Amino acid sequence: MKPLDECVLYTFIDSAYLHGRDIGMLARELCDGGSDLIQLRAKDWPPEKVEEAARIVAPILRANEVRLVINDHLQIAERVGADLCHLGQEDFFDAGHQHISQLKTAVGVGLSTHAPEQAGRAVRAGADYVAIGPVYPTGTKPTAKPVTLEYVRWAAANVRIPWFAIGGINLNTIADVVAAGARRVCVVSAILNSADVKAACAEFKNRLQR
Repeated sequence: MKPLDECVLYTFIDSAYLHGRDIGMLARELCDGGSDLIQLRAKDWPPEKVEEAARIVAPILRANEVRLVINDHLQIAERVGADLCHLGQEDFFDAGHQHISQLKTAVGVGLSTHAPEQAGRAVRAGADYVAIGPVYPTGTKPTAKPVTLEYVRWAAANVRIPWFAIGGINLNTIADVVAAGARRVCVVSAILNSADVKAACAEFKNRLQR
């Protein structure tokens, strides 16, 4: 499995964008398309359903040497042997944590950030990576205010751990995001809403590797 620093395409199995597809099949398409990390994100599912889905996709990702990230549910990530758990500001700092070591887990942790001060705090807290966004308006988080390319430029100049630009990134916007300094991106709807998930992944990966 490649080091996190070398991972560039971070994709999702998001319950809001399944469109009736089988999650095992979707996981394979995301892997075949060149995903380096895949997050299982299911805000509207009970924990037991998230764990059931995680147990389906975990061996598929492992066989393809793709890192599995579980959104929100650290204990599920531990039980299924996921590589990482992704937490929001409200799940970590607002819950009273100051450092990743307080979680007492072997699972890596990524943190969402929406401003330079949050990114700095996440780095000091020992996050394995940070998400920088939402760069553009996004249906995934419709109430979130876009951070614009200014935050991407700031991250490129100041963040020394792996970071991923996220939010509204599609094939029309990725060139600007990369020009602003992003080496790694998270893509949700632009891939999951595609008629050909594998091909969409491959095109994003190609754009990032140019």
